[in-house]
Amino acid sequence: MAAPRPQPSLVPQPSLRSEEGCLATSTDRKYYRRGNAFIKRCLRPREFLHGPQGTTHYPRLRKESLKNEADTLRFINRHTEIPVPLLFCDFEDDDAYYLITQYIEGVSMADLPEHQKDVVIAELENHLARLKTLKSNRMGGPSGIVIPPYRVLCETERDNWELRPSDHAEYVFCHNDCSQHNIIVNPTTLKIAAIVDWEYAGFYPEYFEFPFYRRKGPSVALGEEEDDTVKMLNFLNSQLTWEAQQTHPCP
Repeated sequence: MAAPRPQPSLVPQPSLRSEEGCLATSTDRKYYRRGNAFIKRCLRPREFLHGPQGTTHYPRLRKESLKNEADTLRFINRHTEIPVPLLFCDFEDDDAYYLITQYIEGVSMADLPEHQKDVVIAELENHLARLKTLKSNRMGGPSGIVIPPYRVLCETERDNWELRPSDHAEYVFCHNDCSQHNIIVNPTTLKIAAIVDWEYAGFYPEYFEFPFYRRKGPSVALGEEEDDTVKMLNFLNSQLTWEAQQTHPCP
């Protein structure tokens, strides 16, 4: 499975340090493995991390993003042959949301030698083309949860995304975080074992699916790459319902 994102310097609570069996902790999540199961859950409020000045990091959309990932895994398995982890279950307990999936053996595409990546990219682009055949007149995940791409959330404080439907099915299904770290590959055959981390997935304009998988690094513009963040944010803001604009007006 993909490793958690690099995180800023924050101090975990003692309970996060001492819990047995936890693979990793990020500013938003805890990760575990139990045999063939991979477990990801959001932090509970008492586990939120603190900065050196005593400030608390409040994870955004902490439950909604995992619920959206669970809904997406069910949707992808039902409508395509795209390799994704099998969803065992998802549920809420004690103010934390749990996602339990099949643990995928393999290596991250990012860890392959560069000369082996072209064959992986060719297969991946076939899968992404299949995703684009899935269309809707509403933006957001299969159950209607809207989690904009990470690079968009970094530029806005808005978490309420009530968006107007279109009059036709113009939106295609996007992963929205398709970096090399989220492509798990069989290192012997170079076949994709699974595409993981679907928290930001849903129906959006086709250009939301930027090909970050073509180079190493996070799902944000690097170097001389075109930064489409403002374009996406402006579009989403333009599609807000009147009620959503009143609860949190656009800047």
